[in-house]
Amino acid sequence: MWFALGTFTADGTTFPGLVVDDAVVDLRPHLGDGVTVEGLLQDWDATLAVLHDLAEEAGDLPSTALADLRLLAPFRPTQLLCAGANYFRHVRQIVASTLRNGGDERSEDDLQAEADRIAHARAASGTPFLFPGLPSAVTGPEDDVVLWGPGVQHDWELELGVVIGRPAHRIAPGEAVDVLAGYVIGNDISTRDVMARPDLPMTDFIMSKSRPTFFPTGPYLVPRECVPDPRQLRLRLSVNGQVMQDDTVDDIIYGIEELVSYASHAAVLRPGDLLLTGSPAGNAGHHGNRWLVPGDVIAAEITGLGRQRNRCVAPRAERAT
Repeated sequence: MWFALGTFTADGTTFPGLVVDDAVVDLRPHLGDGVTVEGLLQDWDATLAVLHDLAEEAGDLPSTALADLRLLAPFRPTQLLCAGANYFRHVRQIVASTLRNGGDERSEDDLQAEADRIAHARAASGTPFLFPGLPSAVTGPEDDVVLWGPGVQHDWELELGVVIGRPAHRIAPGEAVDVLAGYVIGNDISTRDVMARPDLPMTDFIMSKSRPTFFPTGPYLVPRECVPDPRQLRLRLSVNGQVMQDDTVDDIIYGIEELVSYASHAAVLRPGDLLLTGSPAGNAGHHGNRWLVPGDVIAAEITGLGRQRNRCVAPRAERAT
């Protein structure tokens, strides 16, 4: 059966809840008043057994309609890691648009051939690309996204996130699935025109990707047992109703097992860590540099993991003027 775990607010009170169909069971009466999703992840095996039992009894337990609750980010990750350039079609589009915007005068066929060569070189290298994010950027699946300056080229990146449920360090790809608690939706908002530092030959991922509200997460943490084949999940994102991204995880270059293994060789992974697996094709550069602006509404979903709806707004000082 399908069920999920989330964090909700009602009447000024925040609590963790078990989601079954369109109802939410408050977990406090069953697991204690101080229970949080972050705490439940620390002993995920025991938590999962309890959630299974409660999900089977959910029809007989007091619950609240999902529509009557405010959805928060399901949990606050302890560490946040992101995979970059990890979908074939996405890499092709990035390369082609970058060359074109940089004044490359080759024919479209030649640009696409070069983009294809680079995309396949990513896979042949055998090395994923990971970078850290700041957990303070995490916001809820229905919260406003503040389009902070400097920079105006604000972009979207819908991603499948994997949540760590057991400690992991230097594990093999074959062991990776066993350390996962489940899956979650993430949108890695990025300001493209501040990524390159004019004063340093470096990429600034903190300024461009980790500003407050730049990481809508949720609505739920869905246990991996409820997702039989994550490569078949479809990611779909629209802006003001126009579809921008629509692809399946199957286009991924380095899969979940490879990413988790690689991350575990760079860091000690612990329960409550979140790893984003990369974004599919269809970013703003592919859509004629159609950057996000205040007033835009981003709607995002991944098969079986729920939906997000985030409104883009200007920083408060700019709104006041």
